[in-house]
Amino acid sequence: MKIPISLLELAIITEGSNATETMQKTKELAQLADVLDYKRFWLAEHHNMAHVASTATVVLIGYVASMTQNIRVGSGGIMLPNHSPLIIAEQFGTLATLYPDRIDLGLGRAPGTDSQTAQAIRKDFFEESQRFPKNVSALQDYFSEDNATASVRAFPAEGTNVPIWILGSSMDSATLAAAYGLPYAFAGHFAPRQMIQAFEFYRENFKPSEFLQEPKTMACVNAIAADTDEEAEILSTSLYQMFQNLVQNTRKPLQPPVASLTDLMNNMSEEARFHVNQMTAGSFIGSKETLVKELKEFIRYSRIDELMISSPIYSHIDKLKSLQMMKEVVDSI
Repeated sequence: MKIPISLLELAIITEGSNATETMQKTKELAQLADVLDYKRFWLAEHHNMAHVASTATVVLIGYVASMTQNIRVGSGGIMLPNHSPLIIAEQFGTLATLYPDRIDLGLGRAPGTDSQTAQAIRKDFFEESQRFPKNVSALQDYFSEDNATASVRAFPAEGTNVPIWILGSSMDSATLAAAYGLPYAFAGHFAPRQMIQAFEFYRENFKPSEFLQEPKTMACVNAIAADTDEEAEILSTSLYQMFQNLVQNTRKPLQPPVASLTDLMNNMSEEARFHVNQMTAGSFIGSKETLVKELKEFIRYSRIDELMISSPIYSHIDKLKSLQMMKEVVDSI
């Protein structure tokens, strides 16, 4: 069976652009992914980042769903400790009512921002992060038709059957997904170190549920495709600069590519280079021929059921081209 491919979009603002242009580009990416038969288009929740336009994630999900026809649209993810489970159920129940069988709800435990902003979102963020498993259960209850007799109900969420995914980058998330019998997506696009171990633990400890009878895994990885390996490597320097800025807490829009990845890495401090290498280890960059070979091997040893890609590419035209090439790559595996 061919493995499905999906797209995680962070709506990153590029150097010289703005939020308005970025949302237009996001729409165009989603529409192309829809035409190409990508399975999912997910958006991520981030806060207090001037170069990220997906802060109001639910609003953007609704916009993308309204501009596409068939592709599933969802969150990769909603950072549940930032929100009331009741409100998330109401919001995603509304989305599922407007766009039946097309909405996904991926849930994360992190704040999606720095600690000071997390406190500004809600003072009890730490306590809510500890209640993450209970809040996932609360969400399931709100979506259930059995909640019709409860004193607190989420309208119009009841019976909408919005699929819940557990997202993570550690063994904790694998433990929760396995115990709850939910599908599991790993953030290999920025924290790939424990990915294979987490998948193995999840499969070995999975408990079937009313939502899922067998384990279901998805890996999110960075993927950049171009006509040649050399061209793809140059495009990838925007990705490497993005992680460098993250490590150094230098808030910048996505930067244009530079001529040499080697020179870029050599000019980093030893500490920054170490962390950037760690974060980009789950990246697939190259021509179609190279990517077919590397992704085929990755899919074989990771045993994933679905592949999701993140493609921080500076040029919108190059990003659209990479998106099309990646579909061709996965279809040929």
